[in-house]
Parts: sequence; C-alpha cells; structure tokens
Amino acid sequence: MKKQCVLVAGGAGYIGSHTTVELIAAGYDVVIADNLSNSEMRAVEGVRKITGIEVPFVQVDCCDREAFRKVFEQYDFDSAIHFAASKAVGESVEKPMLYYRNNLTSLMNLIDLMHEFGRHNIVFSSSCTVYGEPDKQPVTEQTPRKPATSPYGNTKQMSEDILRDSMKAFAGMKGIALRYFNPIGAHPSALIGELPRGVPQNLVPYVTQTAAGIRECLSVFGDDYPTPDGSCIRDYIDVTDLAKAHVAAIGRMVDGKSKSEYEVFNIGTGRGVSVLELVKGFERVNGVKLNYRIAPRRAGDIIAIWADPTLANTELGWKAERPLDETLASAWKWQQSLK
Repeated sequence: MKKQCVLVAGGAGYIGSHTTVELIAAGYDVVIADNLSNSEMRAVEGVRKITGIEVPFVQVDCCDREAFRKVFEQYDFDSAIHFAASKAVGESVEKPMLYYRNNLTSLMNLIDLMHEFGRHNIVFSSSCTVYGEPDKQPVTEQTPRKPATSPYGNTKQMSEDILRDSMKAFAGMKGIALRYFNPIGAHPSALIGELPRGVPQNLVPYVTQTAAGIRECLSVFGDDYPTPDGSCIRDYIDVTDLAKAHVAAIGRMVDGKSKSEYEVFNIGTGRGVSVLELVKGFERVNGVKLNYRIAPRRAGDIIAIWADPTLANTELGWKAERPLDETLASAWKWQQSLK
C-alpha cells in the first residue's frame, strides 16, 4: 500500500513541528507549508534532525490562494492539518482584522483547494477558548460554546463552523476539530520546542525565560480567584502527547472510522493545575528558584477550565501519557539549548 502523505500547514510552528515528527514516526510522509511569519526554519531543521528525513518545506502564505495552489499541484497528499493561524489572545484584541483575515482566509483556502483537487481529510487546530467561561467542570464536547472573549477565540469558533458546513456540503470529505487545552513542554531531544517571538504570551515560556534570566520577573495574574490557591486553573498538556492526537485523528479518517463527516474532540489531560502549582512544580523539578510576583488579574482570563477527554480516549484511542514533571523538565532543557 502506498504511504499516505499529509500536508501540515503551519508546520514550522510549535505544535506543527511536533506533529510532523509524530506523523513521520507513525509512517506518514509529510509536506510542511509555512510562511514563517511567527516561526523559524530552526524548527524545520530540528524536525529533519530528529526524524533523519529531509522533510519537504515550502515557504508559502496559505492566505495567498494562487501561491498555495502550487503546493497542491506539486505534492500528492490526501490529508491536511491546519495550524496556519495567529494565536495570541492579547494581540487579537489589538489587531482584530489581522486575526480574522489570516485565520479564516487560510482555512477557507485550504478547504477550497482540498475540494478542488479531490483531497479528503482535514484536521483543524481548535481550542478550548470556544467554551469561554464554562458553567461546570470538566468540559465535554457537549459543553455549550459561549460567546468568545477575544477575536482569536472567535476565529476558532467561526473556523469550526466553516469546517462543519463545508464537510456537509462536499461529499466524500471529512473533518475533525481538535479542541486543545494548554500545550506546554518540548520534544525530549530538545531539538524543537516553543520559540516565542518577543515577550512570551504563554505561561511556560515566560517561566523558562525568567529562570534563564532573560525576563526579570514572572507575573502571576491574580491570587484572589475562587480556586484552592487563588490562581487560575488550566489543563496543561504535553506538546508531544498533543501531537499524537493529530496522528490519531488522521488515522481515524484514513481508516474510514469517522462516525460523521465532521467530528470534535477535546484534547487534554483531564486534570486541572493552578498557575501557582505549575510555577512551584517547575522550581521543584528543575531545582531552580523563580523570581515571581502576584500581579492584578488580567482582563479576559477565565477562572478555570479543564477537559473531560473521555471521547478522545475511547474514539481516537488516544490518551495523554507524559507526566507533568517530565514536561516541565523538557521545557527547561529546551530553554537551556537556546543559549
């Protein structure tokens, strides 16, 4: 049987690069398409070193339909994963048009071209932001989506709707939206990891940069939330575990196991961890002291959210496996490799 090929749009990014590694480990051929607007060739080189394969890379803006079309003309893939989106919540509030234009156009171009070229399977990189501030925990796939608190969150909701409606309209095509919780950590090799540009928007890169002396002080936003230690609670998932969920989703569609043309799965650990718990865990695991302070609450932060991953466990045959301590150690190992 011919090896299946997967297009990874946004494959030079944090989650995209880790997913490329796991796809190759599972026996797939991969083509990476990325415009490098928020990523670097270092990630592609890291993927090539880890896998020992000269993974094809095309520098292309997925929003440029005619340029993107050339990737379809050049490579024969039947499945695609869409990571090609801007992802900072705060920035999306300041630059809403950038987020709507980039995140929606890139996905619509991908769906259109997949349909036009007779390609069949799409995995979409969604987010638990679609649930807003949920009424009860943990959240299941049936938990109602609430109005988004940012343009970023809104693009995830709209993208899910675009994918759902398109899969209904285009016979023979299938889509899966994976709603991630909070991806952290790095590949065990420390050859790829999270590489934020400028000031990190996410907690763990800020933690590692503070530990490394790049940032003077870590701000913990709020210690007066109605949680056991007063800080926000999130479901932190190892990035390699998350990457494996994409492999499982592709396999489900390739093997004809999808139960409908469009499906949604929560990808998390099922365990809520507070910000202070994570900070103290990082100190303990890595034997470093962090300079952190309690700062006022940050606008738009929800109190708590964590996943019920039962559906992904049973239907995708996927489960988060890497212990949090190992993930926090990998994040620090990656940070130290950047010197």
